[in-house]
Amino acid sequence: MHKEAFLTNEQLVALKEKAKKNRLLSLEGIYAAKSGHPGGSLSIAEIVTYLYFAEMNVSADNPTDPCRDRFVLSKGHAAPALYAALAQKGFFPEEEMKTLRRVGSMLQGHPASLKTPGVDMSTGSLGQGLSTACGMAIAAKGNYNVFAIVGDGELQEGQIWEAVMLSNHLKLSNLYVFVDYNKVQLSGPTDEISEVLDLVKKFEAFGWNTEEIDGHDFEAIEGAMTSAKAKVGPTAIICHTVKGKGVSFMEGSAKWHGNAPNAEQYAAACAEIEAN
Repeated sequence: MHKEAFLTNEQLVALKEKAKKNRLLSLEGIYAAKSGHPGGSLSIAEIVTYLYFAEMNVSADNPTDPCRDRFVLSKGHAAPALYAALAQKGFFPEEEMKTLRRVGSMLQGHPASLKTPGVDMSTGSLGQGLSTACGMAIAAKGNYNVFAIVGDGELQEGQIWEAVMLSNHLKLSNLYVFVDYNKVQLSGPTDEISEVLDLVKKFEAFGWNTEEIDGHDFEAIEGAMTSAKAKVGPTAIICHTVKGKGVSFMEGSAKWHGNAPNAEQYAAACAEIEAN
């Protein structure tokens, strides 16, 4: 079990506002592009927000600081959520979200480290991001931490488990992996396509420290991180989330894995997020 969280009420309010803005910016970009992945972007809003505004040592004023923490969005199709966090962090103007997926834009459909300020790793081919995060953690030599977000459907890739095995063998205590366990992938419920089974037991069997939390609860995320930092070896934080979280007609639906909303749907989605 994770330890008690230490976020103040003021911090909680600020983080919730950032997460709300993250969802609005993500949808703004996807709507403008008429293309993108709203479901998985909305499900990681709290995780990304917590990392960039409560945990990671990163700054738009010194984006190439060799001692900065590293972040890898292994489930690269959820790029809008990452871009929204980077925009709020000051890496580029929020207005850039409207250029998502356009030719020549710094915001491509999947993260591109050579195009987008603040992106540490180009991702998109599922299963590869965790291997890179493992390499970054090895290279850190204690100078920084590495954080990665992987999807539950992505855990069906064999390369993930090769990285998991090596990370434990090397006792990479500076590696923290958040599993976006929203239980829905491109074509339907994850467990109907290829069961991922008990993720806590699975990671523990590979020697990892594990935490299991509500991935939309900032205090739970804080508590899991507090507990993880006190342990030796890599940590997997299994985050129970909701695909399309915050927009009722998107929640839990594979339809919204990779479809953009039309004008009416976009207006309704934004109104619902603002109201909540």
